Amino acid sequence: MFGKKEKRFSVKEMESYSGSGTIRIIDDTKTGVNYIMTEGVGGSSITPLLDSNGKVMIEK
Repeated sequence: MFGKKEKRFSVKEMESYSGSGTIRIIDDTKTGVNYIMTEGVGGSSITPLLDSNGKVMIEK
């Protein structure tokens, strides 16, 4: 019941841009779906990462 909980999300990559923001690629370890997350002065957003065919990228 109180055992160690496995993290659901892991950060695969992180880059800074314009000195005031970051871009992260996040992996959902349960579903395998990859997300791109941006954070900066104007706020933040997260969306599924798509491949060149417009399909959601999934880790296998």
